Amino acid sequence: MALKYLHTMVRVKDLEKSMAFFEMLGLKETRRMDSEQGRFSLIFMAPEGQEECPVELTYNWDGDDKLPDDSRHFGHLAYEVDDIYAMCQTLQDNGVTINRPPRDGHMAFVRSPDNISIELLQAGDRLDPQEPWASMENTGHW
Repeated sequence: MALKYLHTMVRVKDLEKSMAFFEMLGLKETRRMDSEQGRFSLIFMAPEGQEECPVELTYNWDGDDKLPDDSRHFGHLAYEVDDIYAMCQTLQDNGVTINRPPRDGHMAFVRSPDNISIELLQAGDRLDPQEPWASMENTGHW
């Protein structure tokens, strides 16, 4: 039996903040479905040229008092980036906490506004260690 990856679904509390976060990572909205009857929206976002690998942001119009809460979310989403240091700097400059800095030039973790863990992996070989990342401590958890 063949399998085909469709998407990763995550619940979000603040749709605009969450979409802005994923846009900073380089994702674009590819599809949207609004359900008047169900009172929810599904927004699919994916990297350009990788529309077959979307994340589905599920937004309940009447809110979700349990968000953000670790138990409401899937483990993490992983994205490969061209320059992990530049991506982390962009995120940090925009108020995102780097929970696990890219000390090794290869891997970092951040969290979305809805507490979803995001793993960032350097494309290709590891980059040489670079400050301030090389000596930066972990913050929180991922």
